[in-house]
Amino acid sequence: MADPSSEEFLKPYRQALRRFGPTFEAMLWGSRETQLLRFDVMIELAGFAECAILDAGCGKGDFAAHLLQRGVEFERFVGMDALDEMIEAAAARRLERCTFQTRDVLAQPQAMAEAKADFICFSGTLNTMDEAIARGLIGRAYHAAAQGVVFNFLSDRVHRRWADRDLGPAHRFNTAAWLDWSLDLSTCISFTQDYLDGHDATILIRHDERG
Repeated sequence: MADPSSEEFLKPYRQALRRFGPTFEAMLWGSRETQLLRFDVMIELAGFAECAILDAGCGKGDFAAHLLQRGVEFERFVGMDALDEMIEAAAARRLERCTFQTRDVLAQPQAMAEAKADFICFSGTLNTMDEAIARGLIGRAYHAAAQGVVFNFLSDRVHRRWADRDLGPAHRFNTAAWLDWSLDLSTCISFTQDYLDGHDATILIRHDERG
């Protein structure tokens, strides 16, 4: 049986998929430029060289394609998405060192451990989730990853130019609370939200001696 929280999170994506097909528009990004900017921030924080990467909520494989375009020498890449059509579109790109699987990481969290990834990444994936559900997912990803987890979300400490922006179906998270929670997991965290004037935040949590 499908996880109810998963189905609620996926509903806007299913609606967009019916309308646009497995395209950029169906992934609910605001623009291609900001999508790539978020990818670049994750690369700057984690590096990913010689690493196995799991992209949870990979859509049609844009992060994988961008890593290759940037010349990042990752070892292997696994993309997971709950929507078959997106995985089919990603696999059709035949990207080097990349495989794609239809897996819902909310309903099937064991899939993250099975990927045996150094880093588990979430870019845009959390935006339509309830904050508590998102935190539980990131916690499971952190423990499943060999080195750490890197993720972005819409920050509530935002520049006034973003204050009146209609985000639906996405919503903002409590950035200070996420930082506090991350520091409870590990002393080794990196954080930035300067790339879009506070509209978006990215956190990398690496394992420390506490695991």
